[in-house]
Amino acid sequence: MRHDGDFAAYTAARWPAIVRSLVLLGCPQPEAEEVARQGLARCYLAWGRVREADDIDVRVYREVLDCRDRAGAGTAEPAEPGPAPVAGDATDAVLVRHALEAALGRLPDEDRSAVVLRFAAGLSEVQVSELLELTTDEVESRLSDAVAALDLPKLWGASR
Repeated sequence: MRHDGDFAAYTAARWPAIVRSLVLLGCPQPEAEEVARQGLARCYLAWGRVREADDIDVRVYREVLDCRDRAGAGTAEPAEPGPAPVAGDATDAVLVRHALEAALGRLPDEDRSAVVLRFAAGLSEVQVSELLELTTDEVESRLSDAVAALDLPKLWGASR
């Protein structure tokens, strides 16, 4: 394939965000990595068309999320996390992440998807609206409601 270098560079740059997004959407880490591999493999086979798309990220995330949905990955009710680590056992960042993952698990799926795609995947509101097939106003509303429900200042304080 003539575009192997482009694909490799894209994958290297986006892999962490794709896997992190899948984990935050409810896939266990190994499952998230497998789903990401499957979605990216589908993109690789059509990379000439994918790289010509209006928005490569939307096209790639659509493939990855489609693979997740086909596999039924991360679609079960999120498990209640175990007790949070004690401050002396981990850094504040780990404590905040643990609290955030638990709070994300309590959001409705649609709100959780919007938050994860916007903030963990780093997609714009326009990209999220295209991926979730919503208007940008609907995405803004979901994000606003979800961020309020997450109560980030409380999460930060509770994790300390």
